[in-house]
Amino acid sequence: MKSPMYHITLSEEIKRLCPAFQGVAVMAQVTNSAHNSELWREIDAFTRELRAGETAESIKQQPAIAATREAYKRCGKDPSRYRPSAEALRRRLMRGLELYQIDTLVDLINLVSLRTGYSIGGFDADKIQGDSLELGIGRAEEPFEGIGRGTLNIEGLPVYRDRAGGIGTPTSDNERTKMGLETRRILAIVNGYNGREGLAEAAGMIQELLRKYADSDGGTILYFE
Repeated sequence: MKSPMYHITLSEEIKRLCPAFQGVAVMAQVTNSAHNSELWREIDAFTRELRAGETAESIKQQPAIAATREAYKRCGKDPSRYRPSAEALRRRLMRGLELYQIDTLVDLINLVSLRTGYSIGGFDADKIQGDSLELGIGRAEEPFEGIGRGTLNIEGLPVYRDRAGGIGTPTSDNERTKMGLETRRILAIVNGYNGREGLAEAAGMIQELLRKYADSDGGTILYFE
């Protein structure tokens, strides 16, 4: 039986290059589903709100997105070539495209990311090897298969690693630990490159959506820095 919560630490590189970083994780028992109409009504409502009030330039200035872009620069990655996922999702909607419909767990994590600007890692906790994760910086030619992206060059990207290697970056998570209809335990990590402000609200939003749409009690929360 795995620990009910993972031990998450920061590498010395991350501490030096991203000193403001604060994180929060939510771990919960869940039941996934292929589609939830009520959740998609929330997604559609946010989409209308975003398109009415945002521009391509204002997206980059959203505090959590701007801080993640700055973290990429500090770690050695061009955020205009490898966009943080929250920015990429907002830009997709602003281009008039619809959000990808994957499954309820992925869709609700995407909604929280869209609402808050945080790039959020969503993992099947039972696919993570070991009971600890470390946030470091990707190395040259480090193997990483992005979800739906094939081999991803993670050199210079912040990356969470388990015992077997990288599982998540703010641009893409890894196929190895992705969530699916079989997922029964979720680990969701919110990355606060601009500090702790807003993390509690994001974690609470994840818990609320898990209660509403994934037959969960909301799970437990872990702050780390």
